[in-house]
Amino acid sequence: MTHLLSRRSEYRELVLFSILALCWGSSFVAIEVGLEYVPPLLFAAFRYLVAGAIVFAYAVIATDRIRPRTRGEWLAVSIAGVFVIGLYHGLLYLGELYVSGAVAATVVSTAPILTVVFASLLLPNQRINGLSVIGFVLGLVGVILVVRPSPASLHGDMTYGAILVLGAAITFALGSVLVRPIESALPIETLQAWAMLIGAGVLFAWAGVRGESMAGVELTTTALLSYAYLTIISGVFAFLLYFELLEQSGPTQVNLVGYAEPAVAIVVSWLVLGSVVDSITIVGLLTILVGFLVIKRNAIRSALVSTRSGKPDRGLPETYVEASTEPHLEATTETHAKARTDGGVVPESDSSELPNER
Repeated sequence: MTHLLSRRSEYRELVLFSILALCWGSSFVAIEVGLEYVPPLLFAAFRYLVAGAIVFAYAVIATDRIRPRTRGEWLAVSIAGVFVIGLYHGLLYLGELYVSGAVAATVVSTAPILTVVFASLLLPNQRINGLSVIGFVLGLVGVILVVRPSPASLHGDMTYGAILVLGAAITFALGSVLVRPIESALPIETLQAWAMLIGAGVLFAWAGVRGESMAGVELTTTALLSYAYLTIISGVFAFLLYFELLEQSGPTQVNLVGYAEPAVAIVVSWLVLGSVVDSITIVGLLTILVGFLVIKRNAIRSALVSTRSGKPDRGLPETYVEASTEPHLEATTETHAKARTDGGVVPESDSSELPNER
């Protein structure tokens, strides 16, 4: 009976994991669709204003802390809001004016690799080892295969859009590294809600500077469906699902969902828009995936071990935090939350990959 219940629990987690990957992977395509009718920064701002308000209401019910108290906690939510929500989504939405959602998801999937590099540069007593350098190089090669820059296309829309999306991945990775050393005991739901609301404020201000206004919004059925899907399904529902899986399986296993997002975006883009990526783009995606596997080998091994043992993993003794791509805030331990976002997994530390030097 115990074995049967364990198997049922595994199947349930697999189904929930697949739903989460579908919600976050498909968000790139929903953004691409909605941008036909709504200015990019206003689109992102309104999405996270509403989603943040709903997640905040959930935090009021589900947690005993609804606001930061210390200077460190305010700094943590501010960095998460500005970098992981505001700048990340602003650059992502602007980039998707020029590249497809499938391409954007593939480029953003370099965030975990970039996080390792930033951690080695910015955090004391950490360094990147040879295998991680190989993973980083593979990630860059994968991006080049996807974008395929040439002298003729260097100033084209594809290259420009890919640079913006890569900038989104960079800001996400940088934000996740900057927030890591800050001590914070905020519940993950509260941290996520505040980051969303602060990020929405950044996006509204940016939209004003860029000259975006409600006059540029076309209230079509497609636009409303795209917005509702991104806000309610990819936003609120996916985050509630993420919180539940985080409790059941632990951060390492749940954050592996980020590796499935580009593949989901490619399939959904084909089903919804009839968009087909070419074989070189697929090779680029696989090259980035190999880079992931090289860098995240210990996290994946730990996830597999915890799955076999039936015990949820509560985080690894690693030196970098994993990065996935819908803004979500990730807990690397039971008491310390880190920032997350769709299209971005926040890396967890791995002592064998970024060892602490005593």
